[in-house]
Amino acid sequence: MTELASLLNFNNDGLIPAIAQQHDTGEILMMAWMNQDAIDETLATGQVCYWSRSRSALWRKGESSGQVQKLVNFRLDCDGDTILLKVKQTGVACHTGRHNCFFYEVNDGKVDVISDVLVSPEDMYGKK
Repeated sequence: MTELASLLNFNNDGLIPAIAQQHDTGEILMMAWMNQDAIDETLATGQVCYWSRSRSALWRKGESSGQVQKLVNFRLDCDGDTILLKVKQTGVACHTGRHNCFFYEVNDGKVDVISDVLVSPEDMYGKK
C-alpha cells in the first residue's frame, strides 16, 4: 500500500473526497469523505467505509441502515485528491431514502426534487 499512499493527496484535515458510483450503470450515488483508516478498511474488507465528520468516527456504510456498498473497483483521479469508488449498492445510497444523493435539480433558477423516497428513513434507521 505504500505505492497507493504516495499517490494520495489528503486535505489539511487528513481527508479526501470519495465519490461512490454504481459499478454497472455508472449512476453517481453519493460523495463522502475518507481518511487513511477508512481507505485501509475498505481495501481490506471490500465493504466501503467512510469518515463521518459529524461523528468524528469511521462510518461503515450500511451498518445502521442495512444499505451497504461492496467495493468493486477503487480509483484515483490524476491529482490523487479525489477517490472514485465503483460499488455494488444494496438498497438506497442516500440517508433520505432515495437511490442517490443527487436528487435536487436546478432549472432556470428553480430547484426541483427529481426522485422519490424509496425507503423511509424511519424504516432504515428505526427513528420515530
